[in-house]
Amino acid sequence: MKLDTPRSTVLYVDTTETFETAISALLNNDDTLAIDTERASGFRYSQRAFLLQIGLSTKEIFLLDPPALDETVPDWKESVAAEINDKTWLLHAATQDIPCLNELGLSSPSIIDTELAARIAGFSRVGLGSMVEELLELELAKEHSASDWSLRPLSDSLLSYAALDVDVLHDLWSAIKLSIEEQKKSSWVEQEFAALQLFRPKPVPEEPWRNLPGLSRIKDEAKIKAAAALWLARDQIARENDLAPGRLIPDRSIMAAVEKLPRSKNELAQNKLFQGRASRNKLGVWWHAISNSQNLVIKAVEANPDAIPNHKSWQKRFPEAYIRLSQTRPLMLELAEELSIPVENLLTPEYLRRVCFAPQADVSLQLLNLGARQWQIELAVPVIEAGLALAQLQVDLLPKT
Repeated sequence: MKLDTPRSTVLYVDTTETFETAISALLNNDDTLAIDTERASGFRYSQRAFLLQIGLSTKEIFLLDPPALDETVPDWKESVAAEINDKTWLLHAATQDIPCLNELGLSSPSIIDTELAARIAGFSRVGLGSMVEELLELELAKEHSASDWSLRPLSDSLLSYAALDVDVLHDLWSAIKLSIEEQKKSSWVEQEFAALQLFRPKPVPEEPWRNLPGLSRIKDEAKIKAAAALWLARDQIARENDLAPGRLIPDRSIMAAVEKLPRSKNELAQNKLFQGRASRNKLGVWWHAISNSQNLVIKAVEANPDAIPNHKSWQKRFPEAYIRLSQTRPLMLELAEELSIPVENLLTPEYLRRVCFAPQADVSLQLLNLGARQWQIELAVPVIEAGLALAQLQVDLLPKT
């Protein structure tokens, strides 16, 4: 059955009166809260929330409008935090929403993540729409998934779409929880939920332009400086105008411009791969960035002392580590298939690579120090140790240098 409109009562909260109604309902509710946010990724500079959805188990949904409430109820964030920060939250793909919720001063000591739980339960498709269709036999509307949520006013169809995401979460969790209990995976899921309290988004690097796709392959310092200058010029304009940087020129345009450095503004304009909405109307800005880029001071890339070499280079450079990974990873894949868990949820791939690169005497302690959960350690260590033992037989046959 297609679910076009929410089954719950929905209140759009953008005024003092509607906010007081929402706070009153939250004050009298002690149950788990279904939470979701709508951002304007791809449209605005930041990842802030432009809509906050809160669904109660009593079939009430409140759609809080942060931009409007900033004007009508200046202390709304503190009031909402006082009512929801001590309650359990129910989210789907929690790590996508946690950063912008934290930005609003909102956090929970207990989080349930239906996407994460679905992975542990062994479902093959864990998107919200797929899960709702499989477990609740409901089809969610999808036509607004790429909408610009920063635009006002929000249409009724947009508000309905936003409400649906929390309308189904309580029922969805009940169905997933039943599957988890039947498989005796409850303790695993509880440990995964507890680990969400440690989640932090990756910090912005000191020189964020170094993350441009393909830049690491460029060794010419002049080209690297030109890429940095273009990125910084784009970022300044995007920040000042609250626009997603990619709406000016995409990353691929920056790289297209530096692959063959232009010698003039006209030559830059002739580059057909230098595209984007602002590629021509701000051509002077981009050329100024390139032409002055050699004055830019950039830092020498320093090796991360905690990093290990890319595993793709191990076969030639670190044959012993390569053998350990080659013997161990297939065993982990077999165990993951046996348990109906994605191998990356059974154990973070980076943790396995680190153990294989430099195994310690106590693999359990090594994994614990890396951040693995107890349930992962109990399952993975016997398999890893078996793989390491098989690998050692091959390592002993390697020619001595």
